[in-house]
Amino acid sequence: MENEVLRAIAQRRSHRAYDARQISCKQLDALMEAALSAPSANNFQPWHYTVVQDQGLLNRVHRAAEAAAMLRDREDRSPRYDSEGFQIFYHAPTVFFISAPESRSYAPIDCGIAAQTLALAAQSMGLGSVILGMPRDAFTGREGKALEKLLRFPEGYSFVIAVAIGYPTDDKPAHERKPGTITILTEKENQEA
Repeated sequence: MENEVLRAIAQRRSHRAYDARQISCKQLDALMEAALSAPSANNFQPWHYTVVQDQGLLNRVHRAAEAAAMLRDREDRSPRYDSEGFQIFYHAPTVFFISAPESRSYAPIDCGIAAQTLALAAQSMGLGSVILGMPRDAFTGREGKALEKLLRFPEGYSFVIAVAIGYPTDDKPAHERKPGTITILTEKENQEA
């Protein structure tokens, strides 16, 4: 079976290289509309989106994340930090930071759903994206509270996940799938068990 949504899912990649060209206002508006349309538990919509298109601010978050990560043992941090020229947002021109209140138990799941919604919306518009958990290091370090203020997280909200979006310059094959990770249970099989 083939349709637009299934095609976007199949073609989406985690892009880790972008050109400097900024996305259009029209694309940004569509992405924000998609983000606000994401489903959430009990329709609570626990998220807050901070859209950053300021490379200086993104570099500051990168430096804070790197500083916090480098305080951990090498095996407890991403090996990407050891790569020369690594930048946590891969120089994407637009990054959505998704924050949520820690008091909402389903908020991390809801924010993950919102991140995937953004990634698929970006793919459908000919943009690339990568969903990022690594920026959380920036908010656990010395600069964490200052960055939360700079990014205008609402009071009581903390970083959950980020999505970097732009025009990709890399070309990636689809990742290997693991079909053995699906189990199908039917009524007939359950009655025989």
